[in-house]
Amino acid sequence: MKRFIPYLVLVLAAVVVARALRLPSPTDFDLSAFSRLPVLEGGRVKPLDTVARNSLLIIRGKQQVWSPEANPKPPSGFAKVLEWFGFKMPSGTMISADRWLADVLFNEAVADTHPVFAVDNPELLGMLGKPRGDKCYCTFGELKPFLPKIEEQRRLVDESERKRAEEGGSKGNNPFQTAIVKLYSSLVLYEQLKDSVNDGGVTGFSNEIRAVATAKAGLAASREPGATPLPKEQESRLNAATERYRSQGDFARLRLVVPPAGGGIEGWRATGTAVAELTGPDAIPASLAALADMGDAFRAGDAAKFLSTTREYAGWVAIEHPEWNVKSAFELRFNQMEPFYVGMQLYIGAFLLAVGSWLLLPKELHKAAFLLLVVAFVVQTLGMCARMWLQGRPPVTNLYSSALLVGWGAVFIAMFLEWFFRYGIALATAALVGFVTLIIAHFLGVKGDTMEMMVAVLDSNLWLATHVVVITLGYSAMFLAGVLAAAYVVLGLFTRMLNKEAAKTLTGMVYGVICFATLFSFVGTVLGGIWGDQSWGRFWGWDPKENGALLIVIWCAIILHARWGGFIRQRGLMVMAIFGNAITAFSWFGVNMLGVGLHTYGFMASALFWLLAFIIAQVVLILIAQIPLEKWRSFAKARQA
Repeated sequence: MKRFIPYLVLVLAAVVVARALRLPSPTDFDLSAFSRLPVLEGGRVKPLDTVARNSLLIIRGKQQVWSPEANPKPPSGFAKVLEWFGFKMPSGTMISADRWLADVLFNEAVADTHPVFAVDNPELLGMLGKPRGDKCYCTFGELKPFLPKIEEQRRLVDESERKRAEEGGSKGNNPFQTAIVKLYSSLVLYEQLKDSVNDGGVTGFSNEIRAVATAKAGLAASREPGATPLPKEQESRLNAATERYRSQGDFARLRLVVPPAGGGIEGWRATGTAVAELTGPDAIPASLAALADMGDAFRAGDAAKFLSTTREYAGWVAIEHPEWNVKSAFELRFNQMEPFYVGMQLYIGAFLLAVGSWLLLPKELHKAAFLLLVVAFVVQTLGMCARMWLQGRPPVTNLYSSALLVGWGAVFIAMFLEWFFRYGIALATAALVGFVTLIIAHFLGVKGDTMEMMVAVLDSNLWLATHVVVITLGYSAMFLAGVLAAAYVVLGLFTRMLNKEAAKTLTGMVYGVICFATLFSFVGTVLGGIWGDQSWGRFWGWDPKENGALLIVIWCAIILHARWGGFIRQRGLMVMAIFGNAITAFSWFGVNMLGVGLHTYGFMASALFWLLAFIIAQVVLILIAQIPLEKWRSFAKARQA
């Protein structure tokens, strides 16, 4: 029976992937057609599902909302058992991102009751009248009375930043100021979304649009020669309504009105802008009329009319603009499948099986772990290919996608190492690096759309496909060498697995990967200089990012020369490879933290703590490696002999 274990694991992996392919179950409102409707946001056409997920990530930090007010479901059997033991489950239900966005766009009164604004600063919680505890999720209705205070505090933060800039001081905010800035930004985003369809005070948007269009036609007719002029009061009200809608369109987050067939991306308009530009009932755009009917049906709770209107509109978009419709539908399925989340699960499973193979059933569990790693690698590869097709770009366009490629490259190299040496160390390392880099990518993605428009200086597919990809693969190799070296220290110090042959093989792996890293880092750095010469008119300017890339090349060269000259042996090579992790992390993230230079477009203040923690961990590991070899469990017997 033991020989069937790898195939059983493969079947379980297939089940995990199949569950990801399964469509979500419909709720009281079928939002399947609504979720895939294309919309222009941030310069990119995307489905409403992407807007909903990214907006919730920014505001709440999650892609779902737990709402105690939203149609509480009867308690499940598990909940009843917990209640019997005295643990009362909170009432409410989990709302999907799409349902939340539909409430925000069409039903403001309900949207304002969803607890979506995450607040975790004790001082800010006190200002909002909340207990000074852990994170709290507030509704817009709860925050509304405090909006003047929040705006005032945001203004004070701006003044403080301006003064520090004038004095040349530090650019950092204290925790309270950081929390204020985040909450204020979330509130602005929320109100921009609410203004993306209609003004919250309008309940019958379809009738409002037709009334405005009719009034506009009447005003135009009254200005014809010999026509009866429109009363001044009526004309003033119409002009005020037009101005109100124009202001709403300028403030709106989304451009929902699709241009006619043949129109380009510049033809998208906000609903408020479209209403302000109406000339008569016959000029109402199909998108505007459909959105108004959808909103009225949604507020009225008419699920059948909402679904039929949404499907009819989706069919119209598919005919008028098949290019946007196809990509929106594909991106919706990509979001629903969550390939990188599935990859995380498979990678951690492969890691556990690889470690388990060192303890029992080495042959069977090793094969199972390798098969599971291959499945995880294929899932991640397909996810990255999907992103490339959606963006029309090479695999790396920002920090998020660089984390994906770093992990992908490390897993790819480690799979080849494991195929030839079969010790399980490269296998476990590959799974661990794949999992950790996907976790890093997950946290890098919480700031919003990970397929946003490119920074102007990066808008070059040629250099993204050459310099960026090559140097990112250099990062992959350096991190893989460092993790293999860390495995050498941990296994040698705390286990008896690292015998003489295994230690020699692992040393050869690290040495080979460092050679690979040297080549790719050097070539990538040279290509970056050529790109810099084309973009900024100089090959090298001692920019922090350039210096970081050069540090990796220099450190690789130092390692290789020290090895060739006999200055280091096995342990010395491993120690230097571990320190290569710190240098690579600094080049990847650290230079962005400096806030200077031409490469600071990837700045993330929240990553500073984790970067420092990672570097400190590498230093601690290096210090641990200095313990005399006779104290290492794997080498103790050999030394005694």
